[in-house]
Amino acid sequence: MKIRIVNKSKHELPQYATLLSAGLDLRANIDSPVILGPMERCLVPTGLFMALPAGYEAQVRPRSGLALKRGITVLNSPGTIDADYRGEVCIVLVNLSAEPFTIEDGERVAQMVIARHEQAEWEVTEVLDETERGEGGFGHSGRK
Repeated sequence: MKIRIVNKSKHELPQYATLLSAGLDLRANIDSPVILGPMERCLVPTGLFMALPAGYEAQVRPRSGLALKRGITVLNSPGTIDADYRGEVCIVLVNLSAEPFTIEDGERVAQMVIARHEQAEWEVTEVLDETERGEGGFGHSGRK
């Protein structure tokens, strides 16, 4: 799939780390380091602008290594970039650790997955079909 992209950053285009990777690494495009204190959040620019095809979205997700080792995650995970959005791709990061975290220019701070999606068309009804689960939710199936 080809996606039109404008790269106004100082960095290379997002790349897949391995042949079978689902996510493309997104890098911070900042003029100076940003210190993200405990429980603070910030918007990290990437310098990337893109035009996704109709029927696709880009999902911005945390990097597992940053989440596990440093407590850094994407606050609105996954963040959705719609096909009609033409603004800069930015990442909402939050520091869930007890230690400050310094974001450096060019650092891989999130990953982006391109995904096909459908748009729903509502069909109003008075009754839904029965299932074994029924209305059970929020841990209804127990802990196994």
